[in-house]
Amino acid sequence: MPESTALTTPAPAAPPAAPAGRRRWTGMVVISLGVSLIVVDATIVGVLLPRIITDLGLTTADAEWVTSVYALVFAALLIPFGRAGDLFGRRRMFVTGMAVFTAASVAAALAGGGSALIGARALQGVGASMILPATLSTVNAVFTGRERAIAFGIWGSVISGMAALGPLAGGALATVGGWRWAFGVNLPLGAALIAAALVLMPETRAAGRASLLRDVDWPGGALSALGLGALVFGVIEGQTYGWWTATRPFELAGLRWPEGGLSPVPVVLALAALLLAALIAVERSRAAAGRAVMLDMELFRIANFRRGNLASALINVGELGLLFVLPLFLLGVHGTSPLHISVAILPLAAGAFLSGGLAGKLANAYGAHRVVQAGMAMEVAAVVALALTVSATTGGLGLAPWMLLYGVGLGLTSAQLTNVSLADVPPERSGQASGIQSTARQVGAALGIAAIGTVFATGLGHAMTDRLSASSALPPERQAAIAAGLRDSAGTFGRDLHADPALAAEARAADESLAAAVRHASLTTAAILALGLAVSLRLRPGQGHREAGHREESKR
Repeated sequence: MPESTALTTPAPAAPPAAPAGRRRWTGMVVISLGVSLIVVDATIVGVLLPRIITDLGLTTADAEWVTSVYALVFAALLIPFGRAGDLFGRRRMFVTGMAVFTAASVAAALAGGGSALIGARALQGVGASMILPATLSTVNAVFTGRERAIAFGIWGSVISGMAALGPLAGGALATVGGWRWAFGVNLPLGAALIAAALVLMPETRAAGRASLLRDVDWPGGALSALGLGALVFGVIEGQTYGWWTATRPFELAGLRWPEGGLSPVPVVLALAALLLAALIAVERSRAAAGRAVMLDMELFRIANFRRGNLASALINVGELGLLFVLPLFLLGVHGTSPLHISVAILPLAAGAFLSGGLAGKLANAYGAHRVVQAGMAMEVAAVVALALTVSATTGGLGLAPWMLLYGVGLGLTSAQLTNVSLADVPPERSGQASGIQSTARQVGAALGIAAIGTVFATGLGHAMTDRLSASSALPPERQAAIAAGLRDSAGTFGRDLHADPALAAEARAADESLAAAVRHASLTTAAILALGLAVSLRLRPGQGHREAGHREESKR
């Protein structure tokens, strides 16, 4: 694929003016709050799930779908809705998405059973997939010059910080008012954001009037949604149902995979590969014929866009993998008190928020691509330090310095990587490019939980088996059962061992095994982030399509 720093097309003779400065920044407040809402709801359910299972009598399968269906639908629809925002207006897409998300949140709060809650979570994913690319493409289209780096700094720090705060917010809401309040609180917040967006958020879209028949690529949209949905499903459910052999029965729409046979996961991943290959073929054919496309392959000729998407995916592998593993370690070693988890996670969020704001100034002084590279180097250093220092006695306070360093690096990277990736994208394609960028993040997040979670669980099982054989007086079959219980529970079985004085040696072995598993998972995360750092070293300063209103309609 030939290298290119930007796509160029003739500019209109008299581009309209960008929104006034004050309105840009008031709109940025609305955008940030909207992003915060959907990011928190992506991570909040894990904390709420035990109470939801008890209250609604969910089966294991129901509980898994409540957790995963949001991310599944979210990732599948980002590209189609990003393109729709380009064509029909990004503020319109934001408001529509917020209305759908708010209504779905109310339905979740009122759900009387597992099916109703799963459906509401899926609808939340639909709304979120409208909101996220609309916010990102609005920032890309509206902000220019020195303000652009600051705006992306705010956007990136919100994404990174709120992902860390989601579980803590969920725990607080569940403790104070019950799990239904965690969804119900979105009603007043969503209504306020809809009203604020209509008044404060500028409308941007590609020039000209869009037609549903002429300008919408329906085949591409369907292939994109189905292909990405299948990909994310396979990645999320691989650990649950087995990557090759089915570790448990699976049933969907009358199709049933029995335990011990072929897992549905490789079948779904193969289907995803076929659908995405078909998407590429269809989009190339439509582009050659001069017809509208959902996925503009020409975007991948932009070097920074291509490399930035790969780096974004790798960053999210690291962030979501760590956020998945560390609470399990702290829970297994220190029990159910949220103190240790809060002390560990809050520095990450604080570092991301603080450095995200600083990132804009640094980008203007040294270049956004240099800020990305410095941030990724800090992330790698923090995770390596964590791997070298974690032990069976480490608590939240012991993890806090490294999580703060990681959060600072994450805030720098997340904010300005998006800036660099989209700098050379023509504004009229911002929504489509933003959808692709957000999809890369979501796929990376799913891969992070799957990959780092698998390394953690596998390492935990092996470490526990080795330690029990060296220190336990129990029969071998009992040792094997305890090791399997610790592995299958992702470490939480360690608290049951601590509750039995007769199993003191086994409890110590569990703590040591959890620490060993965190070391393995952290070193794997560091290797993935180092690969992202290597990719980021090839980023270059964007030449940019950043003239105010360039090929855009912008309404005050």
